[in-house]
Amino acid sequence: MPSPSVVQCHKMISTMVQNKAVRFLLTTGFWLVVWQIAAMAVGHAVLLPTPVHVIQALYRLVPTVDLWVRVGFSLFRVVEGFTLAVVVGLGMAGLAAACNWLEQLFQPVVLLAKATPVASFIILALVWMPSRNLPIFISFLMVLPVIYTSVLQGIRQTDKQLLEMAQVFQIPMVRKIKAIYLPSIFPYLYSACSVALGLAWKSAIAAEVIGLPQHSLGEALYQAKVFLVTDEMFAWTAVVIVSSLALEKFVLWVLAKAIPFGTGEASSNDGTKGNTPV
Repeated sequence: MPSPSVVQCHKMISTMVQNKAVRFLLTTGFWLVVWQIAAMAVGHAVLLPTPVHVIQALYRLVPTVDLWVRVGFSLFRVVEGFTLAVVVGLGMAGLAAACNWLEQLFQPVVLLAKATPVASFIILALVWMPSRNLPIFISFLMVLPVIYTSVLQGIRQTDKQLLEMAQVFQIPMVRKIKAIYLPSIFPYLYSACSVALGLAWKSAIAAEVIGLPQHSLGEALYQAKVFLVTDEMFAWTAVVIVSSLALEKFVLWVLAKAIPFGTGEASSNDGTKGNTPV
């Protein structure tokens, strides 16, 4: 039979593992160790730098004005493309739900945007526009199908009984949208934004790496690759990841706070969650 001290120690360890922050640190630490072992096995910093080298590169980059200018440049364009896609996607979904023939009209465009490789769009778009606007267009194009399909599904999952009741009592359309449609759409929109934000960042950075707009994160990644400064390439990648996660957390927090009936929990996606009586 284990002693009381062993049992107490086991309970303490279980409590620590159940804590999200501790779990995150343990998981991160595990993969850092794996990374360190892999880098030592490769033995060439040009091919795979160690975590220490990457941290040192970050330490050199963070105080520089260049890093923050590049982050601001790319962040602004990702936000612009994402916002435009959300606005257009909401409008398209509303029109498609109201008119079947409009849905059929939008369908080929949405399928084309979903199926075409992002590199093809980037190369083609370089013919049409300057490289500084390329990340906006590409992030917009990648996010639009996600928002459109999710919101359209949310509209179609709206409680039919509530809609019939609103029609019987002749509820104004503005109030119907606020009290019935928005609570139904919100879980789908929340989940779509969570996915689309990461997609917007990845596609925008890919566009910057190919188009090379000045003062962008993608340009810094490309320059690090050309000059074989692998530790800086990893450091710039870390900056992109942190920026993406920070933007995602902020946007989802704003959504959860701005929508009074939204909790941010869209896991069930049953379309009726959050519906409120008219």
